Amino acid sequence: MNDSSLSLNKAHWVRPDVDLSAVERVARAHDLPEVVARLLLQRGVVPEDVPGFLNPTLREHFPDPFAMADMKGLAEFVAEAIQAGRKFAIFGDFDVDGATSSALLYRFLKHCGVDAPIYIPDRLTEGYGPNVEALRSLKDAGAEIVFLLDCGTTAFDVVQVGSEMGLDILILDHHEAETDLPQARYVINPKRKDDAAGLEVLAAVGVTFMTCVAINKVLREAGFFAGDEAPLKSWLDIVALGTVCDMVPLTGVNRLLVRQGFAQMQNSDNIGLNALIDVAGINGAIEPYHAGFVLGPRINAGSRVHKSDTGAKLLSCDDPGQAKDMAWLLNDCNDKRKALQEEMELAAINQVEDRGLDQNSVIFVSGEGWHTGLSGLVAGRLKEKYGKPACVVAFVENERGEIEGRGSGRSIPGVHLAQAFIDARNEGIIEKGGGHAMAGGFTVAKGRLDEFEAFLQKHIAGQVESGQSKVETVVDGVLTVRGAKTDLVRLVQDFVGPFGQEAPEPLFLFQNVRVHSADVVGRAHIRVMISDWEGGSRMKAMAFRAVGTPLGDALLKQGRAGFDLLGTLKIDNWGGQDKVEMHIKDAALLSETLAEKAALL
Repeated sequence: MNDSSLSLNKAHWVRPDVDLSAVERVARAHDLPEVVARLLLQRGVVPEDVPGFLNPTLREHFPDPFAMADMKGLAEFVAEAIQAGRKFAIFGDFDVDGATSSALLYRFLKHCGVDAPIYIPDRLTEGYGPNVEALRSLKDAGAEIVFLLDCGTTAFDVVQVGSEMGLDILILDHHEAETDLPQARYVINPKRKDDAAGLEVLAAVGVTFMTCVAINKVLREAGFFAGDEAPLKSWLDIVALGTVCDMVPLTGVNRLLVRQGFAQMQNSDNIGLNALIDVAGINGAIEPYHAGFVLGPRINAGSRVHKSDTGAKLLSCDDPGQAKDMAWLLNDCNDKRKALQEEMELAAINQVEDRGLDQNSVIFVSGEGWHTGLSGLVAGRLKEKYGKPACVVAFVENERGEIEGRGSGRSIPGVHLAQAFIDARNEGIIEKGGGHAMAGGFTVAKGRLDEFEAFLQKHIAGQVESGQSKVETVVDGVLTVRGAKTDLVRLVQDFVGPFGQEAPEPLFLFQNVRVHSADVVGRAHIRVMISDWEGGSRMKAMAFRAVGTPLGDALLKQGRAGFDLLGTLKIDNWGGQDKVEMHIKDAALLSETLAEKAALL
């Protein structure tokens, strides 16, 4: 688009070019509406791959675990250790990815006759990653082999000490890796520089699942299983849960695992997961939304305001009574987390506004008495509000009696925040640092906080400027209110989904829309009723967290004005009747419409 006009969210709306004849062929060949066929092609699915994309199967599309670096050696080592009766222990991260990884490996080892205790570090007192005291306690309890799940790739010193203790340390991780690796016996990480399997998108729970498949194969070939093999497919429900919650790309193997996992979740035999679903009040089909915004926050809440191992214990539990008690505990923890987070968010926003920090390349705030378990959530809110990378630091007293900052960062597309943390760690500015492109964590001495912030501001200023120079929003399809039917929405969800990182929910443009009413719901959301300009059926639309934004102000102030609206579509079941609901992401006033200028028709 060459026109300089912007939407209310200051974005350029663009629609990718696509071969219309190919759209027609795909639509006819697979009996799809053209809007769905076009969406598939726009997202890079070539016509010959459409059947496999619409209905991917494990048999045809599951990758070879042994293509991953170190996998053959690890699988053979673990299989031999199981048969020899050696003692295992599991050390997992405290987030949902770590909890699901730990529960998955626990269940697999249990099926193989191994009772492997799970150790999840306390988020507040121990922080992220393995520590020497934890490894020593596992060794003292009899462990000979320790799995490090969703952590360990950058824990060089701790892993070395653990190995010197006589522990065989096995790392299953997916965080950014350097050329050098810790002195573990085996390191399975698709982001290893020497790993050519092409599975970089995997979450830790995906890496753990691949590892279980590999070990299972070695045990099968050794004639280990007297009865049934491990029911690996039945555990895909927690693989899907961890994958969605860790916000890794839902492409390639992850899309396969999540689709299969949510199919399994509809009739899950995981007693702990089912208890959490019941307590959370989820009715009907369970979707990725429920994983990311309903189930995941409850599991995470345990480590944020209670005990870090509650989520892993719940997903490993086979006792209905205990599972129900833990599920209710996590539900209560989540309520407490919400209240604490709201208070911390307000303090962080006030700090930004009072000091003009929104003018910096990185939003960087810190506070005494802030809850370290909520830093990542607050950083995410700041990133959303200001459209820039954000870091939130809480000060705590470490085991040496020193005050240090433990922080979390959330980034925007085009800015690799975790790499900046790694670079700062390598230069000795911070003690710990790592993560993913979009999220990471760090530990910094309080006396070096200003130095670290200055390093970040300088290190990624160019990335931020480049990323913000031209914000483009891709329009996935053009619809009318009259044409937005439940059947169409279901087709999009079933055939194009699941949606998540790098596979976003399709954004549909509704042109020449009349807003009949608009009102505030709660304190931050706006509900509107819309129709096509010429009238006809009406549809409810929601603009979340829009109060006080240009989008929200326009919706509330324009009365019966006309808009071009851009948003996602959901099916809302109210009173037993399914209706389509729009979630508004952006808008343009008809007097400033972008649709004609962008030639989107």
